Order: sequence, then structure tokens, then C-alpha cells
Amino acid sequence: MAPRHYWKGYLKLSLVTCPVAMTPATSESEKVRFHTLNKDTGNRVVSQYVDSVTGKPVKDENEAKGYARGENDYVILTDDDLDRVALDTVKTIDIEKFVPAHTIEWVYLEKPHYLMPDDAVGNEAFAVIRDAMKADKVVGVSKLVMGRRERAVILEPRGDGIVLWSLRFGDEVRPEESYFEDIAAKADPDLVPLVQKLIKQKSAHWSPDMASDPIQTSLLKLIETKKKALKPRKTAKGKTAETALKSNVVNIMEALRKSVEADLKGRKAG
Repeated sequence: MAPRHYWKGYLKLSLVTCPVAMTPATSESEKVRFHTLNKDTGNRVVSQYVDSVTGKPVKDENEAKGYARGENDYVILTDDDLDRVALDTVKTIDIEKFVPAHTIEWVYLEKPHYLMPDDAVGNEAFAVIRDAMKADKVVGVSKLVMGRRERAVILEPRGDGIVLWSLRFGDEVRPEESYFEDIAAKADPDLVPLVQKLIKQKSAHWSPDMASDPIQTSLLKLIETKKKALKPRKTAKGKTAETALKSNVVNIMEALRKSVEADLKGRKAG
């Protein structure tokens, strides 16, 4: 199945432009997610925005973003207001600079995305930009609007594609010196070789299994156990939901078979 892209636009370097598509490189869809229920009834609990003064629910069309300028005093911004300040970087990744790949500190890397050509015509331009960065061991620096905020991003050539990393803002990164300054600068030189031996014994090739989630696995086992212990849910006509589902599948398949047979008979008669 072709991947679904959540952003499409253009990659630009000087006069070279090509259409590109982007999708997050990571996914949380496999995580176990829970609904909040009413324990007494088993029904789902619905959340809604409520006016903090009147206590009345607020309709979707009446919701707006507000910037606080004082206590209980806000500047209101609508979606139209926010759209009017949209930047060119909403749809274009214009590479402004190139920096050596090893100079980007890991703490600035926020979230990876896969960037790829969006049509065959743009393949060549995309490949030229990718391979040139790869040859010079550099990454491209640009900006892109993500979630209504312009973020600094870097473009890292990876295999046949490019990985686009969104970067944290400078004021979001805490300087490490503030936290490491009281740590002893030097270790006992006699102990270092012993630890090196331990490192060698425990060395292995990286595997995604090393980043597995044991709690997720345990939750799935627990959920499966509880599912087996539950009695089949009855439908309105007294049949179990599972039986009704199977019955529907058979009926649909039978209807399709009859439709195909009728179509064939009609063609023969013609």
C-alpha cells in the first residue's frame, strides 16, 4: 500500500525546484490506547469545552484562540486571522544554508520525517540535491511551517530519500554545562580498562528489539485474557455480535456471487 502523506509542497535550492511529499518517520498508532468510560454503565465519557464563567458548553464554531495580555483579558485570534499571517514556508522548503552533518547537536533534533519526490518529473532534481549533500557530508538548513508555527528544519540525505528533522527552538534547549559542572572531570585510570572489558563483552549490533516496550506487551496480553473471559455481546435479535458479523459477511459474498452470475448470463444472452 502506498504511504499516506500528511504534507505536500516543494523543495527548492536556488533555481532548482521539485514537488515533494512528506510523512512522519515514526508512528504511535500501535500503542495501546484507552477510552474513558463510566464504570457503572460501561458507556464512553464525552469531553467538551465549557465556559469558565457561565458553565455552559461552547459550540465548535464559537471556539477561538486567545493571547493573554492581562488577567482575564485576551486578544482573540480566529482561524482566518491565523491564515492571513501564513508564510511562504507553508508550502516551500527553501534550503538556505548547508552545514557539516556532524555539527548538529542531537539535543536539537525533535521529530524525523521522510521526504520524497511527489512525481516522476521531480525525481532528477531531488536526486541531484540529495547526492550532492551526501558527497559533501552536509545537511541542508531551512524553515517550514508545522502546526501553524515556523520551525527550523534540517534535511539529511538517507538512502534514496531525505530525512527532514524538525528542530527544537533555541530557548527550549537547556545548556548542559549547568547540569554537568559539578561532575568529577576525570575517572580513575585503573578502572577504565576494566569497564572497557565489560563494554566489549556486552557489545552487539543495534536491533529495534532493544527499544521494545515490555509494558505494552503485558497490556496486550492482559487485554486478550480479559477479552476471552467476556461473554459474547447479544444483538437486538438475540444473536451474538460475532454470529451476526459472520452472517453479514456470508450474505454479502452470496450477493456478490449472484451479481457476477447474473452479469455473465446477461452477456451470454446478448
